[in-house]
Amino acid sequence: MADEDEPQSDDESETTADDSADADEGTTVSTRTGGPVPVGVKLGSTRTVIYVPDGDGSLRTIRTLTCLATYEDALTGEERVIYGEQAAREYPDRVRYMLRSGLPEDDENADLAKQFFSELVRSQDIPSDSAVVYAIPTIENEEGLANLSAVIEESGVGGALVRSFPESLCGSIPALGDDLEAIDEIFIAVNMGSTNLEACAYRHGEQLAPFSTGSVTGNEVDRRIANAVEEETQGRVNIDRTTAREYKEEHGDFVDFEPFTDIIQQPGGGSHEFTIERSVMDPLDDYVDEVVDEIANNFLSELANSHIKPYQIALSRPIAVTGGMACIPGIVEEFETRLGEELNREVEATAPERPDLAAAQGAQRIAGRLTERL
Repeated sequence: MADEDEPQSDDESETTADDSADADEGTTVSTRTGGPVPVGVKLGSTRTVIYVPDGDGSLRTIRTLTCLATYEDALTGEERVIYGEQAAREYPDRVRYMLRSGLPEDDENADLAKQFFSELVRSQDIPSDSAVVYAIPTIENEEGLANLSAVIEESGVGGALVRSFPESLCGSIPALGDDLEAIDEIFIAVNMGSTNLEACAYRHGEQLAPFSTGSVTGNEVDRRIANAVEEETQGRVNIDRTTAREYKEEHGDFVDFEPFTDIIQQPGGGSHEFTIERSVMDPLDDYVDEVVDEIANNFLSELANSHIKPYQIALSRPIAVTGGMACIPGIVEEFETRLGEELNREVEATAPERPDLAAAQGAQRIAGRLTERL
């Protein structure tokens, strides 16, 4: 959800997987040397993020679209595989997104995910002698989770260890401290993802009342933006969901939204210029209201009924908000204000510097801790 050109933190270098040679140097951070390399992974429905230490001890962030395309080599006739932004750009007619529902749910998508992740691992020189921790969604889908596990385990990495942890826990780790402080706390995590809205209370790493819904999602916002653009332009403009997502990422802003202008080519020649004033922020505004309703009236009510003391403790502490939708400027503050109004009490929400990268970052910190015990 965040724009590719967002500022990065001072202690990491970010690399788009299609152009790793252009990565900036990151400053050195504490990483274990001489043993398995701790790697954090988040295979997302839209983007995949990997955190891996480089040889100099700095952390490298690999971020790419979760998609691939194949083509035939014109000289040899062999099948070639490209992935990520390059695949989406060069083969938009046949690029495949294999995790649209959040998990590889069938054999075909599982095979595509293995092909994608194995190619990503190979091209980015991620060592096989590694301890891999990967973030998983809060979804009751045993087959999909088993397929995701196979994708990681059969990719050639994780020779020392492969473990999974909940995405909302991994994402909360950089939101609540510089190390693994979140593991020792009682708190609530809300993950605003593209495919699902997730929430969970954690008590020293233990999940309490995990909640997930596919009815309030970033993907649904994209669909509503596309519909709203058609309505606002009185049917003269139709955009696809990819363009709607780009509008959301580039222009969505609860702090300082400004109407923007775009141009489309018309059939038969010529172009049409149009201005968007309401079609991005109205769906985003509705999204926040729906998130608050789900969290307050479903998740928190169930948490209070089943774990009243942890509920009271957790609400007195900051709620960790993560996921791609949390990258929209001002959305965390809007969520905090509206949830407080719904509950009729003061609520504090916090987010990591890069909510879209947080799950992989937290997973890498967990992997670092686990390697100390190997």
